[in-house]
Amino acid sequence: MESHDVVIAGAGPAGAQCARDLAGRGYDVVVLETESEGSFPKQSNKSTGGTFPSMLTAFGIPDRVVMQFTDSVVLESPSRHYVSDQPGAVLEFAEFKRFLVEDGQRRGAEYRWDARVSAPIMDDGQIVGVRYGGDAEVYGEIVVDATGPAAPLARALGVTELHRDHQAIGIEFECEGVALEHPGYADLHRAMMLRLDHSIAPGGYSWIFHTGGDTAKVGVCYIQNASHRRRAVDGMTIDDYLDHWMARDPRFADATRIETKQHRGSAHIQPPTGLSTDNFMAIGDTVPTIDPLWGEGIHTGMRSARAAAAAADHCLTRSDRDTSAERLSVYDTLWHREAAPNMQRRLLLTELLYLADDARYDRFMRDLHEAAGDVLARANQGDWRAMLRLLHLSDLPMLTRLVRSRIAGRAV
Repeated sequence: MESHDVVIAGAGPAGAQCARDLAGRGYDVVVLETESEGSFPKQSNKSTGGTFPSMLTAFGIPDRVVMQFTDSVVLESPSRHYVSDQPGAVLEFAEFKRFLVEDGQRRGAEYRWDARVSAPIMDDGQIVGVRYGGDAEVYGEIVVDATGPAAPLARALGVTELHRDHQAIGIEFECEGVALEHPGYADLHRAMMLRLDHSIAPGGYSWIFHTGGDTAKVGVCYIQNASHRRRAVDGMTIDDYLDHWMARDPRFADATRIETKQHRGSAHIQPPTGLSTDNFMAIGDTVPTIDPLWGEGIHTGMRSARAAAAAADHCLTRSDRDTSAERLSVYDTLWHREAAPNMQRRLLLTELLYLADDARYDRFMRDLHEAAGDVLARANQGDWRAMLRLLHLSDLPMLTRLVRSRIAGRAV
């Protein structure tokens, strides 16, 4: 029976980073990836690639995978905008993923390609291995599900329960000829812009991320919930919303899409229903780790991977290796402290934001201009006082609707 210290399903950023950390500590790690080695990551190149320099530093990511370093984040509403001086980095996501895999291999991790995971192998009610690629089997003392929303292992074990009305979907094109400086709009050179406008993205947001010269990543996403359905136009798809925006926004008057550079993806915006059990952890988008407000998932996913690697080391470094649920629960603690702190508060802010109408978005921009300091950053971190500074008495009906929907167990 072939057995390893750790078996990881999925070679996305979280799975590959977990393998990097564990292989670097000398553990016997095997990663199972659905795609073939030659095409990787053609089928899974789904991220906008927007992240922060702190992520690059923390995880030793080279500058060569960065398309553009940015100096600011711009928030737009239908008639206003706000500029925050916040450094960022727009990644060439495919190159980033390939680097993580290659660096993990250099450290000793084994990768198996064309290895779609289908089911857990169970013994006495606990996972002990994985079936993949048809009838192949591999065993491990710890199994990690990093497959994203598909989550075949986490779902089978009852660790993850992902709900459709909490699922966000998105589409993005890389474009040339974008007018990054246009009258009436903020200068988007070396910037990442996020626009709150229900006519473009009902129940979500759109974006322009500068990638150098006159090129940018341009996209739309929204959560498929009641807030989206109340504002959506019957028959319009997410592709239609992107087309509609690009047809009417003057910044795209001379823009052309790079047809080979289209990305689609999805993620869930909800609290995790579980994170670990005996011999098992779920990381990355297998559990909802993405920043609930702005959708940044790379840094949080990488932090969840590092937390899982630390937890595995905690269990396997002992002479009497203990991979019980109790011992692995250190991962749950690290996840809530390091990967996604204050998740419940940040989800509350997200739900309120997408309940607001376009007029409230315009007022939100005005509030940010009037607020002192880093109130937006603190609110996104779950700081109650900062969140309250962005609310008004006129928001009470919106708060009431949110409370009622939560009591009823419905998504807003």
